Amino acid sequence: MKAALLTPLTAIALLGIGLGNITTAQERPPEPRTSSAIEEQQRQSEAELKLMMLFADTFEQIKRNYVRDVTDRELMEAAIKGMLSRLDQYSNFIPPERLQRFKTGVENEFGGIGIIVSSNNGRLEIISPLVGTPAYRAGMLPGDRILEIAGQSTKGLTIDGAINLMKGEIGSSVEVKILHAGDLEPVVLNLKREVIRVPTVLGHRRNADDSWNYFCDPARKIGYLRMTGFGRHSVSELRSAVENLRQQDMRGLVLDLRFNPGGLLSAAIQVCDMFIPEGIIVSTKGRNTPQRVWRARKAGTQENFPMVVLINHFSASASEIVAACLQDHQRATIVGERSWGKGSVQNIIELEDGLSALKLTTAGYRRPSGKNIHRFKDASDEDEWGVNPNEGFGVKFSAAETRALTTFRQQIDVVKRSADKDAKPLPKFDDRQLVKAVEFLSAQLPLPTAPLEERPPMPVVKP
Repeated sequence: MKAALLTPLTAIALLGIGLGNITTAQERPPEPRTSSAIEEQQRQSEAELKLMMLFADTFEQIKRNYVRDVTDRELMEAAIKGMLSRLDQYSNFIPPERLQRFKTGVENEFGGIGIIVSSNNGRLEIISPLVGTPAYRAGMLPGDRILEIAGQSTKGLTIDGAINLMKGEIGSSVEVKILHAGDLEPVVLNLKREVIRVPTVLGHRRNADDSWNYFCDPARKIGYLRMTGFGRHSVSELRSAVENLRQQDMRGLVLDLRFNPGGLLSAAIQVCDMFIPEGIIVSTKGRNTPQRVWRARKAGTQENFPMVVLINHFSASASEIVAACLQDHQRATIVGERSWGKGSVQNIIELEDGLSALKLTTAGYRRPSGKNIHRFKDASDEDEWGVNPNEGFGVKFSAAETRALTTFRQQIDVVKRSADKDAKPLPKFDDRQLVKAVEFLSAQLPLPTAPLEERPPMPVVKP
C-alpha cells in the first residue's frame, strides 16, 4: 500500500477485504419487495459495508495524523490481533517471523546440531545435548559455554538468535567454539547439521549409555512412559516404547501426561486407538463444521495389561482427550489432579500464500461419554469440565511440590558427564502421584513366583 491518502472504499479494496456482492447505491439494482429473506440479506450487506468503511476511515486517520509513522503492516497486524482478542484465548495470529518456530514446535523436527541452551548471566550455556545428535557425538555436555557460533560472538546474543545461527540446511556445517566446564582453553567444533527430532516420549531414568529405562518398578515389571506433547512422531515413538516394554515382559503401564499441553488432535486419536479395541474416541462439532466422530479399530490394539494415566492441572487439550477416552472406556485408571479444561479445536489457516497463519478455534470436542471437557470463562469448580481422577485416586500437589516435580524431571532428562554419573546419586523426589499409580498396579499384579527367565513373554501385538 502506498503512502498516499485513501478514500474509505479504496482502502477496503487495497486491504483485500471481501465484501461479497456489495455495490454502491448508484450501482445497486432496485430492491425486490417480494422476498423478506433477500431484503434481510441486503440490510446485512449494508451494515457490513458501513463497518468496513468505519475500519477504513480509522486506518486512514491513523496513517494521516498519528504522532509518529506507523507502517501498514503494523496497523494491519494490530487490527487482526484486535479482532482475535474478542475471541477465545487459543485463537491467534502467527506473523511471518514466528511461523517457522511455530511449525517446529508442532513437528518437533528441524535441521540443527541437537542441543538445548539457556542464557545464564548473559552467557550462553548448554542445558543438555539430545542423545544421538551431532552435539552429543562431539562431546557437548551440560554446563559447557558457547562462545561463538559461525564466527559470531554469543556475548549479548539472545537464545532465539543463537538457535537461528545453529539451525540451517541439513548437511551444511556450522563452526561452534565452546568452553567445557572446568577447562581453561576453548575448543572449536565443526558440526554437520542433521535432522533433529525432539523426542516426546521419555522414560523413568537414563541408563549408563544415556538411553531410557522405561521401567519404574523393575521387580513387578511396571513400565513408565512420559509424553511431553503430541507431535508428528509421537505415536511412532510411543508404539516403539510400548513394544520395547512388552518384549521385556511388561505387566502394567503408567502413562504420564502431567504438564503435557497437547498438540495434534490426530496424534491423540491414534494414541487412544492403540489402547482401546472399539468404540468412540472423541467427537467434534463447530458452528460451521459438521459433527465428526472418531472410532477405535481393533487392529494393533495393545491390551492384556492394566494402565494408569497420570494427569495434573497442566495436562491440557490432546492429553485430556487421551485421559478422558481411556477413562470412559475403563481402559485406564486416572491418578493425580483435575486437568486444565481445554476442549476446543484450532485449525491452522494459511494466510499471505503461506507466509503467515491464523490459528482459529473452529470446533469443540467431547469425550466418549458425551460430557464436556472445555472450561469456559464463567465455569465454576462444580461444573462439568476437564478430566477428574477416578474416585479415590486424587492426589493433590502443592505449588511447591509441583515446582519440585518439574525440577526433578529436568534433572532426570539431562545427559550427565561421566564423572557426574559415578560421583553423584540420582536425584530424589517423593512423587506421591506416581507412588499411588504403582501401588494400584502392584495390587493388580502380585509378584511373580517363577523366575523371570522361566516366565513366558507377553505377546507382542504389532499394528
